Amino acid sequence: MAQDLGIGLVGLGWAAGAHIEAFKAVEGANVVALCSRRRHDAAALEKQYGIPVKPYADYAEMLADPAVQAVDICTLPSLHAPMAIQAVEAGKHLVLEKPMALSYEKLKELRAAVKKVGVMTCVCFECRYSAHFQMIRSIIDQGLLGELHYGEVDYYHGIGPWYGQYKWNVSAENGGSSLLSAGCHAMDGMRFFMDGEIEEVTQYGARSQSASFAEYAYDATSVTILKFKGGKKTAKVASSIDCLQPYYFHIHLIGSEGSLLDNKIYSAKLKGMTKARWSTLETALIDSGDVSDHPYQPQFQAFVDSVKTGKPMPLTDFDTAFETHRVVFAADRSGAEGRPVKLAELE
Repeated sequence: MAQDLGIGLVGLGWAAGAHIEAFKAVEGANVVALCSRRRHDAAALEKQYGIPVKPYADYAEMLADPAVQAVDICTLPSLHAPMAIQAVEAGKHLVLEKPMALSYEKLKELRAAVKKVGVMTCVCFECRYSAHFQMIRSIIDQGLLGELHYGEVDYYHGIGPWYGQYKWNVSAENGGSSLLSAGCHAMDGMRFFMDGEIEEVTQYGARSQSASFAEYAYDATSVTILKFKGGKKTAKVASSIDCLQPYYFHIHLIGSEGSLLDNKIYSAKLKGMTKARWSTLETALIDSGDVSDHPYQPQFQAFVDSVKTGKPMPLTDFDTAFETHRVVFAADRSGAEGRPVKLAELE
């Protein structure tokens, strides 16, 4: 019988708890170690998480543990890239929360390390594994929308003082930008739905005048217009983390044979439909910012299966996530410099 993959998890915040619960349902892997800057008692951790784990306060010590074959990084965003590089250089497979890095230079350093060592990597763009995203991709693949020429994928989630990550999310050091903080899920969703190579991006920023969001060091709302090669399609990605409204992941796709709006569709390919009314598609929507509602379990199962079989990680592999981040960094450069930015500028 093949040995279960030993997971060492770094950081004990909100995301870490969701990851641990997801790994409990994954076949072929167990969380065996937890690393935090604070010292923890093994018995207390077992009582809290329901599994026996070895606590570490020293990251290098955990990386030296032969029982740990893969590292899951859930710590502060400013630590993602340097800790991921350490894990990769120690020969560990990698699960990495978004954002992968807070600068394009650090992202390229991480890519070089991954390419050199050749470990399996899973980046937490888990929305690709959701029923909602899978349904939409299936509709596209079956041609019910025809050739897409326009898409809107937008992220609206007010991250204010009432929200766990607010205290560090407001800083440029750890929040980075509206897209890096959270809106990258929308950018990745846009890339998942809109096939084609992005040539140029233009971003505009704004910020709320509400006292609830006054501490943000960057524009917490941004809108990015995306130009694709070939000139036959365009898209828009909005990201607002300083909004006062319910969480909303907006998806609107327009093609030559029909359109999709969130979980509603009109398709000329389906006989008997009327353009006067949308037809509703029943599915579980991406409608919560609570990480406990995110589809980590199927994503982590795919990761473990890929490690064991040696087959590529599907949907959220390193190269796919790298490209989403490259578009994000180009967009944020456009916003900062007040000009369109070609993707070719970020090599």
